[in-house]
Amino acid sequence: MQITTSHTPESKKRNGEHILINMTYIAKNVDLDSGIELTRAFEYWRRYFEENNIVSALVISEGYFVQSFQGTRPAINIALGKILDKHSTIFPNIVNIEEIESRQWNGFLVKYLTSSAEDEEYALKSFSAGSDYNPYLMTSNQIESFLTAVFADTESSNF
Repeated sequence: MQITTSHTPESKKRNGEHILINMTYIAKNVDLDSGIELTRAFEYWRRYFEENNIVSALVISEGYFVQSFQGTRPAINIALGKILDKHSTIFPNIVNIEEIESRQWNGFLVKYLTSSAEDEEYALKSFSAGSDYNPYLMTSNQIESFLTAVFADTESSNF
């Protein structure tokens, strides 16, 4: 009896396929003008991430993106290259890259923050450096805490 598994033997893992990476970036939306364009872009990335076994949490507020995505080292490197190539006008700023033991997110999570009291609490309660929401003024620790707080209740849109 021969047993086959889908796992790659250790001797074949030469590109970091066994290492999980979390990468977080912030960006300003200067390219996608309409809601339709943004929706199409999200659907493209949702499918791409799903096909490549990458999970993601994305917060959109006041034209800013804060996104964390997690997957194998090669998958994250290829995804980053695609983001820079396809959406170079959003000017992504990487705020954190680290190896992780397991994925924190489940699927492709999207949260739109509005001016509601609950969303303002996420955006301003000790996460931002001023009275206005601006992730560029936040430290990497504040951004990671912000994402964790926003997605603590997984009732956010699973796009």
